[in-house]
Amino acid sequence: MAKELDFLTKRSVDYSKWYNELVVKADLAEQSDVRGCMVIKPYGYAIWEKMQRILDDMFKATGVQNAYFPLLIPKSFLSKEAEHVEGFAKECAVVTHYRLKTNETHDGVVVDPAAKLEEELIIRPTSETIIWNTYKNWIHSYRDLPVLCNQWCNVMRWEMRTRLFLRTSEFLWQEGHTAHATREEAEARAQQMLKVYADFAEHYMAVPVVQGVKSETERFAGALDTYTIEAMMQDGKALQSGTSHFLGQNFGKAFDVQFLNKENKPEYAWATSWGVSTRLMGALIMTHSDDNGLVLPPALAPLQVVIIPIGGKPAQMAAVDAAVAPIVEKLQALGITVKYDNSDNKRPGFKFADYELKGIPVRLVLGARDLENGTVEVMRRDTLEKEVRPLEGIAEYVKTLLDEIQENIYRKAVTFRDEHIYECDNYEEFKERVKGGGFFLCHWDGTAETEAKIKEDTQATIRCVPFGVEQTPGVDMVSGKPATCRVLIARSY
Repeated sequence: MAKELDFLTKRSVDYSKWYNELVVKADLAEQSDVRGCMVIKPYGYAIWEKMQRILDDMFKATGVQNAYFPLLIPKSFLSKEAEHVEGFAKECAVVTHYRLKTNETHDGVVVDPAAKLEEELIIRPTSETIIWNTYKNWIHSYRDLPVLCNQWCNVMRWEMRTRLFLRTSEFLWQEGHTAHATREEAEARAQQMLKVYADFAEHYMAVPVVQGVKSETERFAGALDTYTIEAMMQDGKALQSGTSHFLGQNFGKAFDVQFLNKENKPEYAWATSWGVSTRLMGALIMTHSDDNGLVLPPALAPLQVVIIPIGGKPAQMAAVDAAVAPIVEKLQALGITVKYDNSDNKRPGFKFADYELKGIPVRLVLGARDLENGTVEVMRRDTLEKEVRPLEGIAEYVKTLLDEIQENIYRKAVTFRDEHIYECDNYEEFKERVKGGGFFLCHWDGTAETEAKIKEDTQATIRCVPFGVEQTPGVDMVSGKPATCRVLIARSY
């Protein structure tokens, strides 16, 4: 049916082009006239809203509250934590003036040179600095801790090469920022939020992830430890899909956030920060979708079921309409989002292809003959399999089918991921095999020099020291020195 729509490049021909076309043709997003920025269209935003709603509930279940902090950050704030400013300096957008004025010919506007700011303002690339400057007014005693805040917002990081959802100059995200009385509490919170992200990715996005801790080179600027979830896309590349950072007392010291502990002695607060962004949309698309378009897990599909009537005489169509009404009502009562598309301005074949492209998990087709037979055609988007089912009990069947689709999509992604994880201890073999994608478990001597050489030679990076992997003694495949651990290496987005 997809032949009725514009041509979609096959993944096997050009995976990158397939992705770019799919985002646009499935009506998820488009390029903005503002360089490096995107317009998230209603269908794409509906998926993001479902992600947001679920994650928000998961955060709040751990005691987190939402707040909002300023978009603009004084430049001096970024100077207070040296490693942090160095990590973001090249990506910052700077506001220098606060006013425009009409130009001399009165046909446009120019920046008013008299309106120069005394101190430049930075459009937030992340909010640690402005938030910790605020926390110093909130935190005075151990009784004020912990502070568990999250904000849903946009950030700006100036990007030279952009791709919709995966890397744009402006993007949407959430960023959690917590303050604690002890190191142990902060470290536990950072690891707790990583588990929240992993649970969300696997149970709702149906995306299997590897959890681990970043190397010193790859960790967040200003963090003592960065924990990550890494997902494998269908081209074998890794996508960092969420991070949680243990910041130690770095920001507490930089912004003088002190409290009196239980012994009545002053101490600096311990910090975490953690975030996921609209990059998750890219992960969702690239993990599951196929050459016909999107494949959405039912848990995140804005529309889970579409019902399409097959045309006939007006009396027949009226009978189909009447039969569909109670089905829609039953599906909605079961908490299922459903649309009955009986519009007459598009052929059924076009509708089939369009809903396939947009990844609607289940399609029901009903015509006059089906009505006579008491049956309905059911198609599941994950396998494109069709079957004829009795109309009686169809709502309950669809509910079960949606659960089965969710599980099948996840199981398929796990199988693909596991089939493309390799242990490798020979560097020449690694350099050749990594070109084809996949996750490689390799011994590493723990040095930045070895890490840099791998990246220079192969464009692959150490994604993390994975949790749950047996750390047996070994030899670094690059340097020949004793290894400190086995790490996960892959090319990435």
